[in-house]
Amino acid sequence: MTKKKLVIGTRGSKLALWQARHVADCLRECCPEVVIELKNMVTTGDKILDVPLAKIGGKGLFTKELENAMLSGGIDLAVHSLKDMPTELPAGLILAAITERVDPGDALISPRYKTLANLPAGARVGTSSLRRKAQLLKKRPDLTIIDLRGNLDTRLRKLTTENLDAIVLAVAGLNRLGWSEQITEILSMDDCLPAVGQGALAIEARKDDQETMAMLEFLNHPPTRLAVAAERAFLKEVEGGCQVPIGVYGIVLPSGNEVRLKAVILSLDGKEGVADSITGPSREAAALGCTLARRMLAAGGREILDKLFQST
Repeated sequence: MTKKKLVIGTRGSKLALWQARHVADCLRECCPEVVIELKNMVTTGDKILDVPLAKIGGKGLFTKELENAMLSGGIDLAVHSLKDMPTELPAGLILAAITERVDPGDALISPRYKTLANLPAGARVGTSSLRRKAQLLKKRPDLTIIDLRGNLDTRLRKLTTENLDAIVLAVAGLNRLGWSEQITEILSMDDCLPAVGQGALAIEARKDDQETMAMLEFLNHPPTRLAVAAERAFLKEVEGGCQVPIGVYGIVLPSGNEVRLKAVILSLDGKEGVADSITGPSREAAALGCTLARRMLAAGGREILDKLFQST
C-alpha cells in the first residue's frame, strides 16, 4: 500500500528549499498519485547567526527540530545536506536514502584575486568552517580568517559588505542555486578535503515507516552510500562533530569493488596535522573508515584533537 500524501520537512533557506523541492519533484515523477507537501521549519542553527558554529556545538544544529517533527508525526521525511547530519541519529530515525553525490569540493570566490595563490598576505577570507580554516592556514598561514555565518546568499553578500578579499563555500550549493558563475577557483583536494558527505543529500525518515522507506528507495545511489559510509565511520571514530578540523573524502573506484578514503586531521592554525589514506573492499566501507581513523589518531591525531578540546 502506498501513502496518499507525504509531508517533507525543510529549512527555509534558499538552498534547503531547492533541495526539498528537488526531492519532491523526483517523488512526484515516480509516484504521481501521491500528494507531496513541503513544510518549512526553523532550526537552532538558523536562529543563532551571531555566534560561530564551533561555540554553539556542531551536532544537530540544522536537524534537531526536523527530527522532532518526524518523531511526533508532523512530517514524514526531511531533506538535509548530508554534511549537516550527525553520525548518530535519534532512536527511531534512519537515513532512508542518500542521493548521488555532485561536486564535493570547496569553491573560492574572490572577484579581485581569483585564486588562493593570488591572495596577498593578510587577505581576509570568510568561512564558518573550522575544517576550511585549518586547511587554508596550512596552505597559506599568512591569511586572516574571518568567521562567516548565514545562508548562502547572505555569505555571498557579506563578501562585499564586510570587506572580504575572498570567501569559501561548497561547490554543490552554488551549483544547485545557479550561482556557479560566482566561483573563481575550485580548491584542489590536495589543499582542502571536503566535509563528510559534502555534495550529497540525505533523506531522513522514521525507521518503522515502511511505506515511506519503500517510496524513497529509488533515490538511493549505492556508490555514494558506500563512500559516505566510510566517511561517516571515520568521523564517528574520531568523535568529531561538523565543527572539528577534519577533512575526509571517499570514492568507490571504477571497478566498483573498492573504496578509497583520504583524510586529514589538523590543528586550528594548520601547523600540526596528520594525513593518510586507505583502500579496501567496498563491502567493508565502514570498517575502512574506522581503521583509517584509528591509525591517524595513533599517529598524532588524538593529541591534536585533545589540544583543541582543551582550548574550547
